[in-house]
Amino acid sequence: MTIANSTKPHTQPTILTGLRVNSEMTLGNFLGALLPMVRLANAHSDQYHVNIFVPDLHSIISEIDGNLQQNLLKSLKYFLAAGLNLNPNIHFYRQSRVPAHSELCWILNCVATMGELNRMTQYKDKSEGKDSVNVGIFDYPVLMAADILLYDAEFVPVGEDQFQHLELARRLAQRFNHRFGDLFTLPAEPKDQAKFMNVDHGIRIRDLQNPEKKMSKSTASANSKIMLSDDPKAAAKKIMSATTDSLGKIQYDMFNQPGISNLLQIEALVNDQPLQDVISTWAGETHYGDLKQKVAASVSTFLDDFQRKLATISDAEILDLLTTGETYANAIANRKLAAVQTAFGLR
Repeated sequence: MTIANSTKPHTQPTILTGLRVNSEMTLGNFLGALLPMVRLANAHSDQYHVNIFVPDLHSIISEIDGNLQQNLLKSLKYFLAAGLNLNPNIHFYRQSRVPAHSELCWILNCVATMGELNRMTQYKDKSEGKDSVNVGIFDYPVLMAADILLYDAEFVPVGEDQFQHLELARRLAQRFNHRFGDLFTLPAEPKDQAKFMNVDHGIRIRDLQNPEKKMSKSTASANSKIMLSDDPKAAAKKIMSATTDSLGKIQYDMFNQPGISNLLQIEALVNDQPLQDVISTWAGETHYGDLKQKVAASVSTFLDDFQRKLATISDAEILDLLTTGETYANAIANRKLAAVQTAFGLR
């Protein structure tokens, strides 16, 4: 499928998102990041350019599970299987196929400071207890800033664990603009990002066995996570064994009842319902088993439908979209990079 894209300078604002493709995606990744992006793109792609890029350079900072290229294609198929409505304002591209990302990262490294990168929570988490970590993990937020600023992206839908990186992108843009003039558009603040996405905070699907933590593909326990490739019936069993609490009251309270709250959140997302409607439906109920059965059935139906759609999308269709999108992305990114290079006296 070919979607024609113009490479002329665009006047519409930009929404940008990217998802790492190291390995199979969990239901948490899908519901917390990808599905909201699809719904946002479908709602706003008539008024915004929507850049959906594969951050493959980010992916290689950690061990790759399986074949990166196959994971890359599969991750983009997820968008189509999730119901993304393609049009000329939606652009798919690979980060590594737009060299301006890497070059702007280096330039922004000369604007960023060691102190602010040392304060990044994700860097602290990934380096804790280790004798050394690769420089890519330390510098990840600067490359992310380059990903955003190259396209003057106003909205960058991310989970709450990425808000700190988004704030860094804003600071680097402000610092650069103060020195050289208004070359970069500042992305909206996290609270405005959440408002634009119509959520109160970043969506964070929890570990089914330890709901104090987010659902993660790296967790050893298979019952703690649901993978998009899971058999729907097996996924339903994982929901039935999810950790809850002993309070005996169904209510949304992530602090005191994260397990129950997580199930309510999953139920809302897989059925495309407002969370408050689901909360109201279960208000006053006390039987956790009834809630688990309902969520288990919803997740099973969701996965069955999603997997059938995914099987109909070919590699050739995705590669065609990437070819078109990368022509667009390089044209936009190279113009911005040239302006930045000129400001630094490199041109």
